[in-house]
Amino acid sequence: MKKTLTFFLFSIIFISNTSISLSIESDVFIQSTVNRAASTLSGNLSKEERVEELKKIAIDSVDINGIGLYSLGSHRKNLNKNQLSDYKTVFKKYFLKSFSSRLAEYSNPEIEVISKNVINKNYTIVLSKLIGTESRPEVKIEWRVYTKNPDNLLIRDLIIEGLSLARTQKEEFNSIINSNDGSIEALLRNLTDFSSN
Repeated sequence: MKKTLTFFLFSIIFISNTSISLSIESDVFIQSTVNRAASTLSGNLSKEERVEELKKIAIDSVDINGIGLYSLGSHRKNLNKNQLSDYKTVFKKYFLKSFSSRLAEYSNPEIEVISKNVINKNYTIVLSKLIGTESRPEVKIEWRVYTKNPDNLLIRDLIIEGLSLARTQKEEFNSIINSNDGSIEALLRNLTDFSSN
């Protein structure tokens, strides 16, 4: 499976604070998210402990199922019930391993929330920036937060310097399926192989 830079960045910041109070604003949710990320990554945990902690946080705060379904695009309608169930299971394992194993190597991502833009009752875009250092440039990051349930905010996408990470993932999956005569099984094998290594 191609390990794109964009998915790496996507992985770096898809973490959240599981102890946040209910019904908070999207910008507070995101700032708490990145604060928890910094705390987790700059602590004294081993790499293995970081990985496990990040997986738990992601399960509670990221809409993994929604991201997975979006990544399938129009191919979703061609799947039967069993194939869709298999895909959801494999995608979750793939997603969790992909971001947690790489993120565990990262230290102290400083992200500052700047503003928010309420699109509608279901979505809010939160604008932030990854603070630049001597080793990395400043990066503009927009968070797409699903707000339909105000007691359970979920992250559905990141737009990094104008590039949607969910859309990038969707294009990659589409390429794999189309290059294998429309076979969803080819994508499942790719995701399974990545998750097993």
